[in-house]
Amino acid sequence: MSLVKPIDDTDHVLGLTDAPVTLVEYGDFQCPHCRAAHFYLKNVLATVRDEMRFVFRHMPLTQIHPMAQLAAEAAEAAGAQGKFWLMHDLIYENQDLLSPVLLTRLGQRLGLDMQLFTDDVASHRFLPKVKDDFMSAVRSGAAGTPTFFINGERYEGSFDDESLIDAMRFAARAHASHATRGHHAPRPKVH
Repeated sequence: MSLVKPIDDTDHVLGLTDAPVTLVEYGDFQCPHCRAAHFYLKNVLATVRDEMRFVFRHMPLTQIHPMAQLAAEAAEAAGAQGKFWLMHDLIYENQDLLSPVLLTRLGQRLGLDMQLFTDDVASHRFLPKVKDDFMSAVRSGAAGTPTFFINGERYEGSFDDESLIDAMRFAARAHASHATRGHHAPRPKVH
């Protein structure tokens, strides 16, 4: 399956815009597998940062993770104040304690405008964004979390750091060879 929704300015992106490799994750803040992937991705980003950009999209599986949607909305509310990635990381790092009280404490720890943050979460201001992400996941064939796409194609391998780094480097090489294909080497001069 391929990624249906292209990367746009509604996405949360880490890395260079023109990076040869784009890794998209559809994740759920209450999913233990996503939490494990989060720690692996820290190493992936540190290792191949110059070759990639990372995009996180929401796929809260609310029937099995009742706090996932609220956490996604809280991350978006933090994002409206320029702190999406900080909230993203703190939620995963404190996943065992995930609750409305924790989300408020994390917002305070990040120094957010708490009135605005609380109003945004309570009014579900960012629910449409979370739902849009979720629907793009479904249309792209994601059935669980985490689901990854590398350069628009579904990644079926393991999400441990070594496997992801290998897949990213393979995609970077494929991108480089595709970029040079069609460009012919200069002909040698005939004397």
